[in-house]
Amino acid sequence: MKNLFVLFLLICVQFSAQIVTRPQDPLVKDPYFGTAQNATPGDKVRLIHSDFFQKNPGRYNGNPYFSGNVQFEHQGSLLTADEVIFYEEQNFIKATGNVKLQNADGSVITAGEMEYDGNSQKGIARKNVVLTDPRQTIKTETLYYDRISNKAYFNTGGTISDATNVMYTKSATYDLATKMIDFTGNVKINNPDYTVEGTNIKQNQVTNTADFFGPTTITNKNNPSNLIYTEKGSYNMNSKEVYLKKNSRIHYNGKVLTGDDMYFNQITGFGTAKGNVKLRDPAENRYMKGGYGEIYEKKDSAMMTDRPYAVKILEKDSMYFSAERILAYQKLDANDPLKKKSFLRAYRKARMFKSNIQVRADSLSFNETDGIMHLFGKPIAWSGEKQVTGDKIEAYFDTENEYIDSLKVVGNAFAISKEASLNLKDEFNQIKGKLMTVYYKENQISLAKVIGNAQAITYADDTNEKTKETERIGVALSTCGTIEAEFEENKVQIISCNVGANTDVYPMSKIAREKRFFPDFNWNTKDRLRKWQDIFLDTPEYEEIKYEPADTLYNQAQKAIDDAKAKEEAKKPKRVRK
Repeated sequence: MKNLFVLFLLICVQFSAQIVTRPQDPLVKDPYFGTAQNATPGDKVRLIHSDFFQKNPGRYNGNPYFSGNVQFEHQGSLLTADEVIFYEEQNFIKATGNVKLQNADGSVITAGEMEYDGNSQKGIARKNVVLTDPRQTIKTETLYYDRISNKAYFNTGGTISDATNVMYTKSATYDLATKMIDFTGNVKINNPDYTVEGTNIKQNQVTNTADFFGPTTITNKNNPSNLIYTEKGSYNMNSKEVYLKKNSRIHYNGKVLTGDDMYFNQITGFGTAKGNVKLRDPAENRYMKGGYGEIYEKKDSAMMTDRPYAVKILEKDSMYFSAERILAYQKLDANDPLKKKSFLRAYRKARMFKSNIQVRADSLSFNETDGIMHLFGKPIAWSGEKQVTGDKIEAYFDTENEYIDSLKVVGNAFAISKEASLNLKDEFNQIKGKLMTVYYKENQISLAKVIGNAQAITYADDTNEKTKETERIGVALSTCGTIEAEFEENKVQIISCNVGANTDVYPMSKIAREKRFFPDFNWNTKDRLRKWQDIFLDTPEYEEIKYEPADTLYNQAQKAIDDAKAKEEAKKPKRVRK
């Protein structure tokens, strides 16, 4: 027995010589450990195994230290290391070399060194720390963990990786029970399809969702210009759905959608926005606004409702559109597959304002690329003191020079021009027929061509040779197969009247008012858009302009005729009945 005891002392002396010298100062704990909480009396860290054991009054204040396959256990967690110092009174251990802490919940921490307080059940792992559990792996240089709260924390920078994502952050707290990761500071989540960068993100590893509480950007890797920005929202990484709540933007296909409350699905490309919605399209110099909007990324289209309107920004004169619903989309050019054409459609109560033309219709369709606008449902267009109506109107714009080129009116075409617009006499030049083309020059109507049952009522003037003043000759009533009429200032002149042409000119003294107007005369001043803000109204309801009858000469002539008849009647002998 004595020989065995001597042999044991010799082994201990040899082992003591192999252990690296440790500080001999009393134990100084990291402030993280604080005071013991929830410690159960007698619930001590327990040695399971070690190859070697030492207890030297000159080292570690006489506390035992162990080496070689060291194993300690505490409440179901197993610590293994190359070397361990056990501070028995404090129920505290320091472990170095291939440290591994395996917990009952399946999580494992490996590190170069570790400290563990059995009373507070807190630990600190340092040097190449790796925490793994069934959900992900955390790598950092220093990791703080708390077995009571079941949380791990680091602030030395690190990565968190799971089956599909790698997250880079300066600091994070991981709740091993709920699988929730709370990132603080700059965060980057790297995924095969996208990258998430933000300043304050919480990620649930069970649902694989992330909540954003600061400026955050989600970038599409295949198309980095397609990105999402928000300052508050959530992201389902499985379904690729994002919900945005504050200062948010969705960038797609060169467009930008903003709104108070937004949603976007990266797989389907479908998104919605509510409240102060705006869709900007810099390439088309256009934006749309409304209370509610939808986008379809893969179809490259968007829809806006709830008092929507669109503005086509032009250098000289912008165009303003409104309706109950506005749709904007793009599609490939049939003549050039490398190019796209842009379209705008407005449904129900469509309105368009431009300084040189204003329109109302039930609906409109506008090819922004080619500059062709179709108006349906009782369309009406105004230019200056001129009005055009018909069953359908097509407007052609010169997109390069930003002016209107012409109007094509199909079915019940009717053009009205106020004669001498500065006065309030009820004198209107009128042209109508089945098909009409109205041509513009310098944004003013200059010529109208009518085909089929063409009719015109125009006012004719002449200059008095003596007084050099303009005098009204009378009114011309024309019926032709085709008519060409030239508009000059406020005058209309018939320059051709062909196919069954017939024109009668009546002096003002010989034409009654009802003959100076077509039966379907529809001059409209209350519904005309006078400013761009009028697009939001069903009708501006401007006060109808009251015109003075231009029948003075006719009435005088009629009175003279009536007076003459009365005189003739007076000269006739009166019959007396007997």
